[in-house]
Amino acid sequence: MKKLYLMTPGPTPVPEAVMLEMAKPIIHHRTAQFQEIIKQVEEDLKYVFQTKNDVLIFASSGTGAMEAAVCNLLSAQDTVIVVRTGKFGERWTEICKAYGVKSVDIDIEWGYAADPKIIEDALKKEPNAKAVFVTLCETSTGAEINTKAIADITSKTKAVLVVDAISGLGACQLKTDEWGVDVVVSGSQKGLMIPPGLGFVSVSPKAWELVKQSKSPKYYFDFVASKKALDKTDTPYTPAITLIIGLAKALKMIKEETIEAVWSRHAKMAQATRAAVVAMGLELFAPTAPSAAVTPVKAPAGIDGEQIVKLLKSKYGIWVAGGQAQLKGKVFRIAHLGYMTATDILMTISALEMVLVELGVKIKQGAGIAAAQQELAKK
Repeated sequence: MKKLYLMTPGPTPVPEAVMLEMAKPIIHHRTAQFQEIIKQVEEDLKYVFQTKNDVLIFASSGTGAMEAAVCNLLSAQDTVIVVRTGKFGERWTEICKAYGVKSVDIDIEWGYAADPKIIEDALKKEPNAKAVFVTLCETSTGAEINTKAIADITSKTKAVLVVDAISGLGACQLKTDEWGVDVVVSGSQKGLMIPPGLGFVSVSPKAWELVKQSKSPKYYFDFVASKKALDKTDTPYTPAITLIIGLAKALKMIKEETIEAVWSRHAKMAQATRAAVVAMGLELFAPTAPSAAVTPVKAPAGIDGEQIVKLLKSKYGIWVAGGQAQLKGKVFRIAHLGYMTATDILMTISALEMVLVELGVKIKQGAGIAAAQQELAKK
């Protein structure tokens, strides 16, 4: 018999209480009963997003929400600035290209965060840029950006700041309205603790002005249609009913814990993971800009990182993530995201120590566990 544990940066584990809600008989969406659920979900999403603006909901992955942001804010031949700190930053460029939007790409070495000054300089060179696209937590590298500092810059320009918070929302601190972030996109299967299938976009008044000007083709992802329906506590098309019902429960759990406590819990688990990795003699991939959502670790010399991923799953039932693109085989990634606790971190570190020993890596067994325990015991 083997239990499986998800320690990946998406999908993440779904709480039992949420699964039980989704197991109930389905209801019809054009009813007062479902409207009450939509109303509560919208209110609670605003709390997690830390915004007073509407949060639009789509039956899609987070990438769908990213595409929605591009096609609703922009038109072909518009110019934007894209800060690319990893694979998902590059996705912004790919989506913009699909809609004929010209992207001025700022490529940052993988594992590092962008210096806000670089973005400020880029905006001076491209004063007509309509948007700046960034990634709160670059899942492929584990690097987290200084969203607040970047928002301080964009708020003084005509450009709107669009933040991919798909893996960052609910893990990394994000104060949308207070910081002046214009558009935040996210997905359901990470910090929000439900299965994949929902995409979210919050839109500021400044961003709505761009929406009015956009000439890009759109139908299902039309912000105007979504907003019109939301004003009536409804959806323009058939929603993912079961997922939204599960989301209502997950958001209630987050509110009961409080978003500040959720941020603190993620930060503590992240620090414990990093301390354990260093105590084992391993090297962190993004040490200067570590994320509270996921910790990428460099594979020991002579060891394929994919071996570590496979052994953790096959021997101990623990599923961590491997490296992506040019990092494949070079890193493995341990998530501390969503419905994960200190116990999950300790279990993962313990299993990792055993896997490394089996692969012939010289470590002091117990060193990682001890380091993690010390961090987790701190008040």
